[in-house]
Amino acid sequence: MNTYKHVLLAADFSENGEAISKRAKEIADRNQAKLSTVHIVDYLPITDATYGPIIPYDMDLTSELMDAAKLRLAELGKKLNIDEANQWLEMGSPKLEVVRIAEENHVDLIVAGSHGRHGLALLLGSTVNGILHHATCDVLAVRIQDD
Repeated sequence: MNTYKHVLLAADFSENGEAISKRAKEIADRNQAKLSTVHIVDYLPITDATYGPIIPYDMDLTSELMDAAKLRLAELGKKLNIDEANQWLEMGSPKLEVVRIAEENHVDLIVAGSHGRHGLALLLGSTVNGILHHATCDVLAVRIQDD
């Protein structure tokens, strides 16, 4: 089995995030690998023609979301002892951006949380499923227990 040199934690700041980060840290420590983290802020639809504007146009939610995510990412980085240069915050499609960050930074393992979905939820796909099918490195899907 190959040892990992660079582990990327795809952080989603969910209630299960601590268990996922712990798993990523354990793997990085066991392999004496660099640990990095990324959080992707997904695009938000601002309007829907059927219902009219959902959010007033003069409200800048993007910068609010990015600022809040930046603080949470810094807290996570501090907790896991991840250098600020190895903490990435992006906006876009989570599955595509995580894969892009991983490729650009020569990551050989992506660690992310995954719900055990079935039926329609499975057909609609998930972020981890998208990462798994697009990544050129190993992907560890840490099972999140749904209530």
